[in-house]
Amino acid sequence: QVQLVESGGGLVQAGGALRLSCVASGSRFRFSAMRWYRQAPGKQRELVAVITSGGSTNYADSVKGRFTISRDNAKNTVYLQMNSLRPEDTATYYCNSHDGSQVAWGQGTQITVSS
Repeated sequence: QVQLVESGGGLVQAGGALRLSCVASGSRFRFSAMRWYRQAPGKQRELVAVITSGGSTNYADSVKGRFTISRDNAKNTVYLQMNSLRPEDTATYYCNSHDGSQVAWGQGTQITVSS
């Protein structure tokens, strides 16, 4: 079973930046599509960004131009660089992997953006 461990969350002022990391266990990372989701209190979990095994990326409209997803297959790690943060970005951010047969979730990391 793949295990995902996120890090990099915290408190930041509006306009600031943070970088989230998610390290995956196992040997199938390079074959996995990796996603970042977020969930704010009282709201549904939403997809923020995705990067395929081939490196193609896609973003939610709300974060386009501000967030960048990337991966380092040598380190089994996916990143989410978040710039120009807004209070509405406040949420718990979750890493997700899907290698075609297994789906895994991280435990989540909290991002709080103060105005």
